[in-house]
Amino acid sequence: MITNFFMITTKWLPCWVAPGNPGCGRARSERLSVRIVVAMDTGSNIGEYLRARRELMRPEDVGLPDLGSRRTIGLRREELAMLAGISVDYYLRLEQGHDPHPSENVLEALARALQLDKDATAHLYQLARPKPPRRRFPGHAERVQPGIKRLLATWSDTPAYVQSRFLDVLAANPLATALSPIYRPGVNILRALFLDPGVRSYYPDWEKITSATVGSLREIAGPDVDDPRLTDLVGELSVRSEPFRRLWARHDVRARRCGTSVIDHPQVGPLELRFEKLSISGGTGQLLVIKHADPGSGTAQALALLASMIAKDDGIHEHSSQYDEQLADEHRGD
Repeated sequence: MITNFFMITTKWLPCWVAPGNPGCGRARSERLSVRIVVAMDTGSNIGEYLRARRELMRPEDVGLPDLGSRRTIGLRREELAMLAGISVDYYLRLEQGHDPHPSENVLEALARALQLDKDATAHLYQLARPKPPRRRFPGHAERVQPGIKRLLATWSDTPAYVQSRFLDVLAANPLATALSPIYRPGVNILRALFLDPGVRSYYPDWEKITSATVGSLREIAGPDVDDPRLTDLVGELSVRSEPFRRLWARHDVRARRCGTSVIDHPQVGPLELRFEKLSISGGTGQLLVIKHADPGSGTAQALALLASMIAKDDGIHEHSSQYDEQLADEHRGD
C-alpha cells in the first residue's frame, strides 16, 4: 500500500515503461489492464504527517511500558494525545483533517511528543501554516540564468550543477557530468537513483543517499502537494520502486544544504566530497550545487586527475575539429 500525504483510492492507471535512460523524464506510458493503488489529494496534509510519525514511534521511545502484543503500529492515538497534553477526541480530529490549523501551543506539544527534530518541526508548522501556492506556468520549460551558466563554465576544477525544486538537473559543468551520471542535464536525480541500475555502483552508501534525497524532496515540497510535477514524479516512483515507496511513507524531512557524500568513480576511485547548496534568486526554487574536496586530500588529487582527463579529451576533440575544418577548407580550395 502506498502511504503518503494523499488519500488512498484505486483506479485504472497507465503503467510506466522505462525509457533507455531511466534518469530522464521522457518515460512513455502504456495503458495496461492493471488495477493499482494511486494517490489523491485530501487536503489533510497535517493529519497524514501526524499519523505517519506516530506509527514510527515505539512505547519504549517515550518511556511507556511495553505491555506485549499490540494491534496498533507504533503509538496508539490515546498515548500520543496523553504525551501532548490534549484530548483524544481533539487529536483524532487532527488526524482526520477536521482541524488543519491547530494553535502554536498544540503544534509545539505535538512536536515535543513526537520527538521531532528541527527540520521535522519546521515541516509540521509549514503544513499547519501553508503559504500561497507557487505560480505555475503549464508547458513552460524551466531555464537557468545565462550568468549562472557562464559561472559554471569557469569552474573547470570544481564540479557544480543547477537543480530544480524537484531535483531535475538543469545545467552542469563538464566535471560534474564526469563525476556521476545523475548530474547530467535532463536527468532527474531522484528517478535515476531509484530506477537506473547502473547508478547504484557509484554510491557505496546508496541507502543513506536515497533516504536523504527523499527527505530533501519532502522538505522542498512542503504543503504544495498538488503540483503536477511532484505528483507525477511521486506516482511513478511509488509504482516502480518499493524502496522509494517505503521511504516516502515515513514522511522524513531533511533540509540538507551542506554535508558530505562518497562517490566510487570507475576511473579515479572513491571520492569523499563536501557539497554546498546555494539558492538562486528569482523565486523558482533552483539551487546551485557545488562539490569540493579538502585541500591536499586524496580526493582533491583524484578530482584534479579527473579534471585533467576531461581537459585532455576536450583538447583532442578541439584539435580534431580544427583538423576537419582545415581539410574542408582545402577541399573547397581544390
